[in-house]
Amino acid sequence: MVLYFSSTTVEPPALIYMGKDKFENEDLIKHGWPEDVWFHVDKLSSAHVYLRLSNQSWTDIPAALVDDLAQLCKANSIEGNKKDNVSIIYTPWSNLLKRGDMATGQVSFKNPQLVKRVHVATRENAIVNRLNKTKREEHPDLALMRMDRDKEEARAKRNQMRKIREEERRVQDERRKLKEESDYSRVFAEAGSRKHKKVSENLLGDSDDDDVPVAASSNRDDDDDFSDLL
Repeated sequence: MVLYFSSTTVEPPALIYMGKDKFENEDLIKHGWPEDVWFHVDKLSSAHVYLRLSNQSWTDIPAALVDDLAQLCKANSIEGNKKDNVSIIYTPWSNLLKRGDMATGQVSFKNPQLVKRVHVATRENAIVNRLNKTKREEHPDLALMRMDRDKEEARAKRNQMRKIREEERRVQDERRKLKEESDYSRVFAEAGSRKHKKVSENLLGDSDDDDVPVAASSNRDDDDDFSDLL
């Protein structure tokens, strides 16, 4: 059984969940989501409380939401609930380390530097009561839910890649079209230039026409006139 809560400190309300006991905590550890953030009372036994993020970094969780999760952790720790000034640690689910030699419900961290702490001075009943009013019990198939989540992620990635390829083809087609138009314009311009040159040559005359031969004049009449004078 998994216990679900809703925090209205953010909009839309944040989804919080935890296992009923340490055995269910094992299933939560095994089938968590990359979007999940794990919360626990530091150095004390407590419930494993998870926050499921949506398009948000675990380092940017609003302070009011962190307070809700910290109070829920403290309230669900037999020893921590009786104490003041306890620390709550939290880290991404993907940073949890579970080895085969660990006790049931026990975890460590792959990278301790990815663990944050928040101080809780005392229990705040107003927060705990508000969260408990949203509590619901369910018996989900955690393995199936994770499988469906992964399938949806893979489908979204395929759709994204398809859109990228379509955009690349559109850009290539546009470039090819522009190149064809540019080539056509250049050919048309060259053809027009040749035609203009031919027309100009016809109007001005071919350069070889300047060498037209001139007929030689005859001296016959001049000789006749000279003989008449003698």
